[in-house]
Parts: sequence; structure tokens; C-alpha cells
Amino acid sequence: MIHTEELTKNFDGVLAVDQLSLDVKEGEVFGFLGPNGAGKTTTVRMLTSLIGPSSGTASVAGFVLGNQDKEIRKTVGVLTETPGMYDNLSAEYNLRIFAELYEVRDAAGQVDKYLKLLGLYDRRMDPAGTFSKGMKQKLAIARALLHEPRILFLDEPTAGLDPEASHLVREFIADLKKEGRTIFLCTHNLDEADRLCDRVGVFKTRLLVVDTPARLRTSVFGRKVVFHLREASAGLVKVVQKLPFVSEVKAVENKLLINLDDPETRNPDVVRALVGAGADIQFVGELRHSLEEVYLQLVKNN
Repeated sequence: MIHTEELTKNFDGVLAVDQLSLDVKEGEVFGFLGPNGAGKTTTVRMLTSLIGPSSGTASVAGFVLGNQDKEIRKTVGVLTETPGMYDNLSAEYNLRIFAELYEVRDAAGQVDKYLKLLGLYDRRMDPAGTFSKGMKQKLAIARALLHEPRILFLDEPTAGLDPEASHLVREFIADLKKEGRTIFLCTHNLDEADRLCDRVGVFKTRLLVVDTPARLRTSVFGRKVVFHLREASAGLVKVVQKLPFVSEVKAVENKLLINLDDPETRNPDVVRALVGAGADIQFVGELRHSLEEVYLQLVKNN
């Protein structure tokens, strides 16, 4: 759905995006993660044909960047990090303006549809300037969806929102995913990316890594299983260390932290070894690193 080859952008000698090669699949929620100034917004601006690249190529929904820019703009919806509205005009009229710009056939119907879906219908005649930040963000999402785009670019969709508004926006994104929309999500909210994204790319001027959140955790930290015992003795540590598939074991209070490549297969073997050595096992769980920890480790090392 989105394909780039060595896409690069320079601003007066300052390299903002460095040879980005990326594929985003149809119907996928793809998280684009990176620190401020990493080039995420510049990438979105290029992929939505708002600015041209310095070099490299890209296609969006089969349309070639630089040759079919009008078709790309018709195909995508964009939520910018700081969406502007006509504050003196009603919410409904704001959306009607953009529906006409996008040449939406049933403009009134589409406007009503998304005002209702995003819980703004009862305030439709109020000036947009009287809306809270969360309501303005929902209005901006409605604006991005009026023409039913196949691909949606969301730049920090929950930035600065209160927990209730953030939850509503995330639920709406999840519903769009169920509809099969392709969503390119730029976010600093790593928990949000973990819950919503099929894959994520960590970006810092250049693309550092692309994978699912689960596989990124494994590749960066490995998998660590926690065996909670009545008592974790040095003898039990030695028993586990002798197992050929254990790469590391550490006793912390009454817990054994054990690195395993394949816990689903090896956990029963560890349990048998510990029970055979006289251990009282209370329960077993996996130590789960957050996507934030993975992200910080990747950015730090690059």
C-alpha cells in the first residue's frame, strides 16, 4: 500500500530523512516511532504529496510520488499534529468546506455520519473555537475521513488529550482498523503503539528497525521467565544453570529469572528439574518489557 525506496529529504543541507526504504501492507496499522526532530512529520509530508523528496522514490496506493500527486492526495486522509480549524465557523460548516474541496458526493450525509460517530453531532452548530482540545482533535479526525480515504496518516492523534478523549480516539482507530483501512501512525505514546500497531518502525533520520512489537522485545531483550519459589537457593540456581537451553539464570529474592529462547517448549523441563531438586514452585510468569524500554534501547544504541 505504501512503498518507498531510499526516500531522502534535505533542507538546505540539513538531512531530515535518510534513504528510507519501507513497505506498509494494506489494512495494516503501522507505527512510526522516533524522537522529536527525527523526520517523522517530514516523511508524512512527503508521502502525502505535500512536499517533494530530494531523492528516492515512493508509491502510495499504487500512485507514484511526483507523477500522480493529485491522485495520492485524493486517496489519503491526514491528521496533522496541530490541525487548524476555522474557529469562528461551526463544526458542521468546517466539515462542509472540506467535503466540497474533496468533491464528496453526499457531503451533508458524510458530515453528519462522522459528527455522530465521533460524538460531536449535538455540538455541530457551535463554533469550532469553543471546542475543547479533545473535541477539536475529534473534529480533525472527522475531517480526515470525510472522503473515505484508503490510507490514513495520523500524526500524534492523542497528543495533549485527557485520558477519556485519548481512549475514545484509540477506540476509533481500532474500529478503522477493523474496516481494513491502512493507517500510518506517528506517535510518542509507546503504550498506544503497542496496543494498536501490527508492526512498528523505529526511526531517527534513518530507519533503525521494523518488526512486530512482540518480536522487537525478543530481539532486544530476549525472553525471560520468572519462577516464583518458596525459597530460591544457590543450589537451585546451579540446577537450572546445568540445563543446556538456559542462557542465563539469576536469583532475586525468592524468584529465579531465567533466559529462555522458547519458554513454551522449555518451561515444563525447567519445572521438572526444579521440582526434582526439591523446589516449591508457587507460580510461573514471563517478564514482559514494555515497548518503551525497547524503543529507548534502540534509540540509545543508534
